[in-house]
Amino acid sequence: MQGQVDSFEYAFGSIIGRNHVLAGKNNQDAYGIISNEKFMIAVVCDGCGSGKHSEVGAKLGARLVVNAIADLLNQNLAISEAEFWNTVKINLLQKLKDLVTLIDSDMEFVNDHLLFTIVGTVITDLETVTFSMGDGAIAINGELTQIPAYPNNAPPYLAYGLYKPDAIDFEIRDRLPTSELKSLLIATDGIDDLIKVEDIHQFWQSEHYFRNSDAIRRKLAMLNREEVKPDWNKRELTRRSGVLSDDTTLVVIRKRLAVSC
Repeated sequence: MQGQVDSFEYAFGSIIGRNHVLAGKNNQDAYGIISNEKFMIAVVCDGCGSGKHSEVGAKLGARLVVNAIADLLNQNLAISEAEFWNTVKINLLQKLKDLVTLIDSDMEFVNDHLLFTIVGTVITDLETVTFSMGDGAIAINGELTQIPAYPNNAPPYLAYGLYKPDAIDFEIRDRLPTSELKSLLIATDGIDDLIKVEDIHQFWQSEHYFRNSDAIRRKLAMLNREEVKPDWNKRELTRRSGVLSDDTTLVVIRKRLAVSC
């Protein structure tokens, strides 16, 4: 018998922002996904823009977060319990602490490499939860919520918990029965530019994005392509820059379409 989780499919994509290209930086976003017959976990992470190598923390963080959640789900712990999310936080902080201790590093290393935001979701047969630690965006069944930037552009990065564990916590954004879930999107804050020029409903409505694993990335890359066109009347060239100023990463999940015979 097919479970609720088996009825969902996902797609994803990530692109470096125009400003990071100009500054000679890497894409500081990352994503992580685990999907099996028991649960689906997806997260997007955005490295701190002022960090010299924040892409390291974002990529590491995405992997650590999905694995930490999966470990607890495999122990049959319920995502509906507050203690579940506190345990995830504690386990993640221990992983970061072990890493910092291993390389005998200091606060400068943490600031340069390990500061990243988190936006994610967990889908089980019974319940779907979205969560965050920092800004970004979430869309449930077509309803978009943009998590605003924090004061002074200083979100509660997970690594701050290395020094003050009580200063950071996961925020639960949505809870709903999985039977009511039709579509879901999680994204880094780079989506702010995307929604100004595109209808984001396309990402869970179009079959194309779920049949071509590179389709979302290609769509984002096309939007960020610089174009030079001639203006024959003015006898000059006009230049159009890419529209995504910041790194942009998204994961979309939807209920599989029924196949007609």
